[in-house]
Amino acid sequence: MKHLTAKKILSATKLAAASSLVAAMGFVAPAHSAEFPDRSINYIIPYGPGGESDVTARFQEPYFKKFTGQSVAIQYKPGAGGAAGWSQLNKMPNDGYTMMGVNLPHIILQPMDKKVGYQTDDLQSIYWFHYTPDALLVPASSPFKTLADFVKAAKAKPARLTVSGSGTKSGNELAKARFSAMAGIEMVYIPFKGTGASNTALLGSQVDGAWGYTTGKVQLGDQVRCLAVAMRGRHPAIPDCPTFTELGYDLVGGVYRGLAVPQSTPPDIQAKLVSIIRKINQDPAFIKKMEENGYSLVDVGPTEMKAFMTGLKEDLKKLAPSLGIKVN
Repeated sequence: MKHLTAKKILSATKLAAASSLVAAMGFVAPAHSAEFPDRSINYIIPYGPGGESDVTARFQEPYFKKFTGQSVAIQYKPGAGGAAGWSQLNKMPNDGYTMMGVNLPHIILQPMDKKVGYQTDDLQSIYWFHYTPDALLVPASSPFKTLADFVKAAKAKPARLTVSGSGTKSGNELAKARFSAMAGIEMVYIPFKGTGASNTALLGSQVDGAWGYTTGKVQLGDQVRCLAVAMRGRHPAIPDCPTFTELGYDLVGGVYRGLAVPQSTPPDIQAKLVSIIRKINQDPAFIKKMEENGYSLVDVGPTEMKAFMTGLKEDLKKLAPSLGIKVN
C-alpha cells in the first residue's frame, strides 16, 4: 500500500471538508461549462426550399459558424403559407437550439383573416433582421417611364390598369392597397402563385405592371423598369430607381423577415441568440452580400419590438378591409 505523507493527508482532509460544505449548501456542479451554443442550432424555415426566406437563411449560415463556432441545420416545414410551422413553434424544444423564421405581414394578416392555429402574440419574435422592399415594376417596353406616368394613366382609366403579384392577402397586394389609397387610384390586382409566376406575366406584358420587390429588379435587370421602391433612401443595388417618398408618397415597407423561438425559451438564451443575429447583421461582408441581392437590413430587437409590432398591427387593421379581411 502506498504511504501518504502528513501534508497529503491534510490536503485530502481539507478537500473532503470543502466538498461536504458545497454539497450542504445545495450547489451542484454543472455537467459542462460550455457557452451557448455548444452544438448545431435547428433553423426552421416554414416554407419550402428556394424562396427568399431560404435564400437569406443560407446567406446567414456561414456567419453563425464565424461568430459561434457552431453551424445551423436549416430545415423546412412548409404548409398553409407558413402557418403550419408557426402554429407548432411553442410545442418545440425551448432550449435555444430551435428557432424559426417569421415573416411580416404574414403573421399579422393570417390570424386576422381566419383561424390558423396561432395568434400573432403567441409567437416570440426576437429579432427582425431585414426586409425586401416593395417595388412597382413595368416591362422595359412599357410606355410608363415614370411613376407619374403610371398614376396619370390609372386616373384616366379607373380600374383598367392591371398589376400582378404573388398571391392574395400578400405583401404585394398590401403594397397595392397602400399605394392606391395614397395616390387615389384603382388598379386591378391579379394574384399569381408565387413571385416567379408574377414575373413571367410581367415579362410577357400580360399585365401593365407588377407589385414586386427590389430583389425582383436585381434578378430581372434591364428586362424591367423600376418606377419606385418603398424605402427611405434609394437602394444601393438599383440607385437609378427613385423612392416613393421622394416622389411624394410615404410608402415604406415590404416583406420583413426575422426569427422567433418557443415562448418558454429562457430570457438569457433569447438574449444570446439576438446577440448572434445582430453580429451577423452588422458584418460588412454580410451587408454587402444582402444589398447586392436587393435586400435591405433592419435592426429591430427586443427593445424596439413592442412599438414596432404595435404600430404595424394598427396599420394593417386599417388596411385589412381592402384585402377582403373582416376585422371585428
